[in-house]
Amino acid sequence: MTRKPVSVITESQYTVKADKTIASLLDVEEGSKVNDRVVRLSAGGTTFVHARSLSPLERMPDTMREQLMRADIPIGRILRSHNLETRRDMDELEILEGEPTFNGIPVLSRSYKIVHNNHILMWINERFPIDERWNL
Repeated sequence: MTRKPVSVITESQYTVKADKTIASLLDVEEGSKVNDRVVRLSAGGTTFVHARSLSPLERMPDTMREQLMRADIPIGRILRSHNLETRRDMDELEILEGEPTFNGIPVLSRSYKIVHNNHILMWINERFPIDERWNL
């Protein structure tokens, strides 16, 4: 959209054990290993998206897991490089006010699951600030 290269800025990335909430989101057993990643996507020095992804490590091919753990690769590029046939199942779409994500600017928040072979490969929440940065 901006015609500028997009950079991934990783805020955090951890392997966690799925608690009850995460296990329910991903349809995995409690205690399963999950990659929990929070990033900002920026272009031309402007941040356009704040995203969190949860990925059950047991469902990923080894090479995909390695790429995911490298914090600088966008998830879409990882999926394309593995030629995985996936679908996105939308969960929630809402406007949030007063969130700290973009210093209190209202955001459009969407959550969805990426499904491969009828199993949830990832849960993603993306937040887009509602302001003038979209006047491209």
